[in-house]
Amino acid sequence: MTATRGSVRHQVRLAHPPDEVWEVLGAPERVHEWFPGIDSCTVDGDQRVVVTHAGLPMPEHLLTVDPTLRRLQYRITAPMFVEHLGTIDVLDLDDGTCLVVYGTDAEPAALALVIGGAARAALAYLPTFMGTDAPAS
Repeated sequence: MTATRGSVRHQVRLAHPPDEVWEVLGAPERVHEWFPGIDSCTVDGDQRVVVTHAGLPMPEHLLTVDPTLRRLQYRITAPMFVEHLGTIDVLDLDDGTCLVVYGTDAEPAALALVIGGAARAALAYLPTFMGTDAPAS
């Protein structure tokens, strides 16, 4: 983290095959299903708008939706951000489980902490959403 730019990364191991998890996380239009605090979203080409529980629309530009790498990257383009990059990776652990890594880089740095905290909550919810009670050990 610098005075102006912040970077946060969180991860969770799930007791599900990576392709099964990617089916959910790799579908940009499904983010409101597994990310607490997001009520809805719309996708039009490479543009996504998520709407928070508070009714705040957050426009985003989808940069990468790569099913081979199982990577989704996006930029929040709302005026409160100077710059933003969110990255979600679903990594195969070769044992029927996967590791989901969610990284956020943003300027101003405080917004990286806000988005990073929300991402941590979303990752904590994923085991429940995917139908398991706890992360894989």
